[in-house]
Amino acid sequence: MKTISAAKIQEAVSDLCLIANLFLRSDVLALLKSARAKETNQKARRALAAIIENAAIAKKERLAICQDTGMPCVFVEAGQGVRISGDLTAAINKGVEAGYKKGYFRNSVVKNPLLRGKSAYSPVVIHTEITSGNRLKLTVLPKGFGSENKTQLKMFRPTATIDDVKRFIVESVKAAGSDACPPYIIGIGIGGTAEYACLLAKKALIRKMNVKTRVKLEADLLKEINKLNIGPMGLGGKHTALSVNVETYPTHIAGLPVCVNISCHALRSASIVL
Repeated sequence: MKTISAAKIQEAVSDLCLIANLFLRSDVLALLKSARAKETNQKARRALAAIIENAAIAKKERLAICQDTGMPCVFVEAGQGVRISGDLTAAINKGVEAGYKKGYFRNSVVKNPLLRGKSAYSPVVIHTEITSGNRLKLTVLPKGFGSENKTQLKMFRPTATIDDVKRFIVESVKAAGSDACPPYIIGIGIGGTAEYACLLAKKALIRKMNVKTRVKLEADLLKEINKLNIGPMGLGGKHTALSVNVETYPTHIAGLPVCVNISCHALRSASIVL
C-alpha cells in the first residue's frame, strides 16, 4: 500500500494550475502551427499567428494564456493500492487556491449559482476514478466558460443513425459560431447516461491530440466542421476546428446520449503521477 499525504497532493495541484494556465500544451501548439502553415486565408493566418505569439509571450512572461482562467476541473485517477492520508477534496481545493493566487489568476467561482455574489477560487469540480495499481494521477483542466457555455447534450432515440449524430455535432459547432474563440478542439461523449456522456466529452479534451479512438468518425467530423468556414476567431478559412476527439461507452437499449463539449484554441491542461 502506497501512502500519499494531502499536503503532497495540495502542492502538486498548485503546480499543475500554474503549468496549465501559463504553458499551452505542446500538442495543441503543434496543431496551431500546422494550421497556420496550411491556411490560405490571410486574415485567418494572421489570427493564428497572433494566437501562437500570445502563447509564446505567456510562457516567457509567466502570464495567463487567457484572462478567463476558467472553472478548474480536476480529474483524479486513484489506484486501489493508494492510501491518502488526509482530506483529498480539501487538498485539491486548497491547491487550486494556492496556485491561482501565486499566478495572479482570476477568481471566477461563485459559490451560489443562483444568487451569485462575490467570486472565489473554489470549490472546484472534482472527478474521481478508482483504477488498478498504486499510483495517483492528477489532471487539472481550467475550463473557460466562453466555450463551456456552448455545450450541447442530445438524448437520441436508439434508432438514430451515425449520420444523425454527425449532423447534431456539426450543427452544435455551427451554433457556437465564433463566440467561443476558434479554432476549436471538440470533445465528444457518446453513450452511458446523460451526465456520463458529458463527462466523456470533457475527458476527450484532456486526451493527447494524436491519440484517436474512433479514427474515421473523428476525421469525418473534423472535415465537415472545417467546411463551416467559421475559421480562426470567426475570420473564415480552413480551420474552424483543430481536432475532434470522441470517447464512447456502452449505453441503454432505449437511448443514445451524445454530448458536445467545445474548447477554445487555448485548451489548457496539465497532469502528474504521484
